[in-house]
Amino acid sequence: MSDQSNGNSSPRNIYVTLRGLPLSFRLEWPFHKSTSGADFWVLHGDIRLENTDGLHAPVSVNLSATVREVMPSLEAKDAAAPVINALRKEVDRRQIEFVKSGKLLPVNFSSRHYDFKRNKWVFGKAGDDVIALFLERKVYWQTRLVGERTWVTDPTEALFLETTTAHLLEVAGSLAAQELITLEGEHATARASLMEKAEEFESAMQAALKELEKKHEFERG
Repeated sequence: MSDQSNGNSSPRNIYVTLRGLPLSFRLEWPFHKSTSGADFWVLHGDIRLENTDGLHAPVSVNLSATVREVMPSLEAKDAAAPVINALRKEVDRRQIEFVKSGKLLPVNFSSRHYDFKRNKWVFGKAGDDVIALFLERKVYWQTRLVGERTWVTDPTEALFLETTTAHLLEVAGSLAAQELITLEGEHATARASLMEKAEEFESAMQAALKELEKKHEFERG
């Protein structure tokens, strides 16, 4: 199983939800045909909730035949971005519970996230204020947890926010102008002023986690 979304040996990437939860993904590529006889393909993986004491969510991503038709392939190079974003969206919708140990959770990777009229993935279009906060959190958590520069023009993020990589770079430029980050090409390095906002980012994470846990506690009765 690879620690990376695309199965290569690049440094670990932190993917932040819109609610502020830092995640990393371990996905067992490629998809394989269901052995149950049903008409869908399966990808097993594990979503790790970073900055916690081992909380994670083992998942079984079930790709419907309808969505399979619009996928160029079932390999990581073509499927990683929409899969990660679909899972991230389910976390934002509080549909995925993080535990220290647990069974595989089936997650439907269906046409809910695909607009057949416009022939594109849809995860919810974000405005510039949302994108700016998203990038602040992304750079903070990547720096805090991994210590690497942050690739701000990651196409996976552009797809998630329904924007372009060029616009992500433009918004990152505004953060650089505020002296929160330093931009070198398409990569950002956190400045001290951004890391000093740690309490804000950590509080947002804890609030989002509390909401998620409360929802699942209620469902368990």
